[in-house]
Amino acid sequence: MIWNRLRTAWAHQRWRIALSLAVTETISYGILYYAFSVFLKPMEAELGWTRAELTGAFSLSFLVMAAMAYPVGLWVDRHGPRALMTIGSIGASALVIAWSRATHLIELYVIWAGIGVCAAAILYEPAFAVIAQWFRRDRGAALTLVTLAAGFASTIFIPLADALLGAFGWRAAVFGLGVFLGCATVPLHALVLRRRPDTFEAADQPPDIPDSLDVAFGRALRDRTFWVLTVSFGLSSLSAAAIRLHFIPYLIDTGIAPGPAALATGAIGVAQVLGRLLFVPLDRRLTSRQIAVVVLLLQTVAHALLLTGASAIALGGFVLLFGAAQGAGTLVRPAMLAERYGSRHYGRISSVMAMILTVTATVSPWAASLLYDQLRSYTVVLWLILGLAVVATGVLGLTRAERIRPSVVSTAD
Repeated sequence: MIWNRLRTAWAHQRWRIALSLAVTETISYGILYYAFSVFLKPMEAELGWTRAELTGAFSLSFLVMAAMAYPVGLWVDRHGPRALMTIGSIGASALVIAWSRATHLIELYVIWAGIGVCAAAILYEPAFAVIAQWFRRDRGAALTLVTLAAGFASTIFIPLADALLGAFGWRAAVFGLGVFLGCATVPLHALVLRRRPDTFEAADQPPDIPDSLDVAFGRALRDRTFWVLTVSFGLSSLSAAAIRLHFIPYLIDTGIAPGPAALATGAIGVAQVLGRLLFVPLDRRLTSRQIAVVVLLLQTVAHALLLTGASAIALGGFVLLFGAAQGAGTLVRPAMLAERYGSRHYGRISSVMAMILTVTATVSPWAASLLYDQLRSYTVVLWLILGLAVVATGVLGLTRAERIRPSVVSTAD
């Protein structure tokens, strides 16, 4: 049944693109994002650099991603994703291989700055822009497909990276992941992706929604609701990014062995898939804003559980709630932006928010590392991320969205 549906979907260009992105996003996130936490401690032990110095390189990649967000969004809006994402995959593969050979701190920083450029071209932001271009009626289903698959990135690649680490050491493990990244993603980006379509396919076009219903880029940036969403999602990103990168080191510090710690972190990916599966029925019953508030509440409760201790119940509850919140949250943001502003300028509109969210995701792990290096404990970090989650929920929950007047709807660049 599932195989027949996938084969049917592959017969349509837009679904071939969505299926290919589902594969490439899973692999790219697994290697460029999740695997780093597995190699943090062995790099620290071999190279003698502090945790803050190592996570500084990882954080630098996010700063570069933020700087590249608008040029990437503009390119996808005007030229489509094919050349951009293909070149990005080639560069990312080469740089991960270079990471496996790094011996000086400056080398590591240069490599991860380059990875940031490539990641901006191949991770969620350009992929979501592609989905917005090729889908209207089925946009939610396509977003769910891409992110549902990518939700397994941590589940697959954290244990895989840990197994490779144990068998071959961190350098050989990183080298192998870099080769796999190139072999798996470059052909799909080069052979399947296309320029943006001139019009939506007839089967995907609801009769009551014209293709021209798109808010101009400048008008979107003057919309108060856009900035409310940006502040709320930004605070949530500050909170989530800190614990996501440090979860394995935190578990190890509480006495949990590296293997089980990697499995527990990978289980967050399974919970992300659950959150994305729940998004579809919730989307039929609640507004996107209501779903977003629920997502932020789940994240807040998850952080609170970590402060109760490292018991099996607390950690299991955190993995379930945090993963579900992250999974549904990944869908909520692009869905809200596409619904409110349309697809014509989605890449640029989304890129502005992405730049801010990427900076927050950059600062957060690095700041958490500095606190840990000073205090040798994650207690203060856990309290801070809980506070950020509470404020993020309050900002979105207590602010009412305003309607965009029809007079500001435009197709102009």
